[in-house]
Amino acid sequence: MKDESIRIVVFDWLEENFGKMRIFEESPIGKSRCDFYVVTDKLTGFEIKSDADSYERLPKQIKDYDQYFDQNYIVVGAQHIKSVSKKVPDYWGILCVTDEEEGFIVKMIRRPVPNPKVKREKQLSKMWHNELTSIATKLGTPLYMGKSKPTRIKGIIKHAKDSALLGAICEELFERDYTNYQGED
Repeated sequence: MKDESIRIVVFDWLEENFGKMRIFEESPIGKSRCDFYVVTDKLTGFEIKSDADSYERLPKQIKDYDQYFDQNYIVVGAQHIKSVSKKVPDYWGILCVTDEEEGFIVKMIRRPVPNPKVKREKQLSKMWHNELTSIATKLGTPLYMGKSKPTRIKGIIKHAKDSALLGAICEELFERDYTNYQGED
């Protein structure tokens, strides 16, 4: 089963199981590219390893995913199911997509638990400047207008509670409007 086929099946499964969500595909995270991530009340990363893929890049991908997402899944084809649990941390979820008589099926092999390594500053780095301004305004933190993006992010983190910050990040990503993108971020 190829990546594109797996992706379509998992998107359908997510719609049935996750409720209100927004999906972002092929997003750069650190030195990796996230296959897709889902925004609900948290950020959930998904790495796909089709039957044709190897685990060669997975250790670096895990490090990058762990910095950006509140929880993570690896999604595999049937050929990887016996070995995958040894390749990802215990807090990662595992989904397997198989081709059954009734069609493609997504099986939950292991549920994810909260990622102990997530960094809000990495999540904030995915935000546009106008979104950082909105988050700072909503949370009552200094705006640091005219300052660099890293300076603005440090200021927000210094003055905001983690749970409120996560909620504001998710809200901004839900509302992201690409017609307003100015290319400055």
